[in-house]
Amino acid sequence: MDQYEPDRLTPPQMAAVRRSLRSGRAALTRRSLLRASAGGVLMAGGLSACGIPAAGRTPGGTSADDRSAREKTVNFSNWTEYIDVDDSGKRHPTLAAFQKKTGISVRYTEDINDNNEFFGKIKPQLAAGQETGRDLIVLTDWLAARLIRLGWVQKLDPANLPHAFANLSPQFRTPDWDPGRAYSYPWQGISTVIAYNKKALDGIEVRSVSDLLDNPKLKGRVGFLSEMRDSVGMTLLDMGKDPADFTGDDYDAAIARLQKAVDKGQIRRFTGNDYTADLAKGDFAACVAWAGDVVQLKADSPDVDFIIPDSGYVTSTDNMLIPNKARHKTNAERLIDFFYEPEQAAALAAYINYVTPVDNVKPWLAKIDRDAADNPLIVPDKAMQAKSHAFRSLSQKEETAYEEKFAKLTGA
Repeated sequence: MDQYEPDRLTPPQMAAVRRSLRSGRAALTRRSLLRASAGGVLMAGGLSACGIPAAGRTPGGTSADDRSAREKTVNFSNWTEYIDVDDSGKRHPTLAAFQKKTGISVRYTEDINDNNEFFGKIKPQLAAGQETGRDLIVLTDWLAARLIRLGWVQKLDPANLPHAFANLSPQFRTPDWDPGRAYSYPWQGISTVIAYNKKALDGIEVRSVSDLLDNPKLKGRVGFLSEMRDSVGMTLLDMGKDPADFTGDDYDAAIARLQKAVDKGQIRRFTGNDYTADLAKGDFAACVAWAGDVVQLKADSPDVDFIIPDSGYVTSTDNMLIPNKARHKTNAERLIDFFYEPEQAAALAAYINYVTPVDNVKPWLAKIDRDAADNPLIVPDKAMQAKSHAFRSLSQKEETAYEEKFAKLTGA
């Protein structure tokens, strides 16, 4: 039986949280950056250090009396700036379409700003076997894996998910933390690529992470991300190692390779979203970047572009889950399934510009935005899908050790 992790975070875990708050997802989030540019508006522990068993640890989590049939509502918690909005800034067209189709109203709340912070909000209720007041939540894959491991989310009913089952993109079907997607479905995908400024490169070719780390002509003009999984994952791939299946020695070798580049001044700095300003200005000639940012940067600057290394790229997901004791489980499953209808997935992708996890969405998206439909950072083609690699799940011991080594590397 799984147990709670210690309540007090270790120093390397605290460093990871500080990086997130200062420059990662909890700072100027990628979602906020995209919306602002378009003109629109890690590890938390449990309740005891002595190993109290997880509450409700049964296959499929713990259900409540499902009130879906008599209460036509669903409570949906999501990240800020992560859904389509109409010109008024107050109405979400896809949610309105869901209500019109099903008669189910959606109470939509943007109360997730950071995985760690949100986990702190919901863990007391989940640990006590109580409801959270939410029927559907969106969490990044590593935290989704934790909730599944603890038995704090409910197993999904395939009968309520025909579109999701049929239309989920192959690259997202079998994460090691939820094989077959028994407990979760992706909301959106997040790809890590190499971005560059053509003017700053001035003819220098960049095709790989090796080019970033080893080409002396780029000394002091290279950026890597302050998120461990992205920077180390891309380095592992460049070394011929799979981020989904690596050893501790492999990890140490990747850290050593990055450290060498730091020591010789090749890497200018490790950044969160703030790399976008460096890249646009040309202070970074090239960097490891998030695809969602690159979509908007390319639209704003003709000098910015990206490449997918032959070795591949790292991908992660934000995922929809139904917490234990949710009162409207069936309604939540119907909402998940609704976003896997290609027409609705296209409306969402056209607005937020992340990787859509829905297969066969391109013809629908083309009706809304041809450029978005043709952009592999939003709709990956089969060749790009084949190059995607997820960072494997980590044990608590690994998480602590790996974050400590990465924090030392970055000076966090």
